[in-house]
Amino acid sequence: MIKDNLSTKCKPCEIGTPPLPKEKVEKLLAEYEGWQLIEDKKIVKEFKFKNFKEAKHFFDLVAEKAEEQGHHPNFTLIYNKLKITLFTHAAGGLTENDFIMAKIIDQLQSK
Repeated sequence: MIKDNLSTKCKPCEIGTPPLPKEKVEKLLAEYEGWQLIEDKKIVKEFKFKNFKEAKHFFDLVAEKAEEQGHHPNFTLIYNKLKITLFTHAAGGLTENDFIMAKIIDQLQSK
């Protein structure tokens, strides 16, 4: 289980870090509302907003927190929708860091 606070930090990963086993990913994912597993190695969530300005504001919040964490998601911003995709490049799949970042993103959305 990942802690529920914005002070939780991603741990540095190096090339060769093993991805989480699928069973662990599925167990963790069950705790995250709206996040979906794709390609068995990424999690993705789409956020909808009233307009472009609100979507960009949330993008900026997430981007700032991601930079602090050293864990950088892929973003797709289309007018009032922001799609965020998480995976760990060094592991070639999902690690606990992806779920830490997902938790942080969800907490930013609820503010």
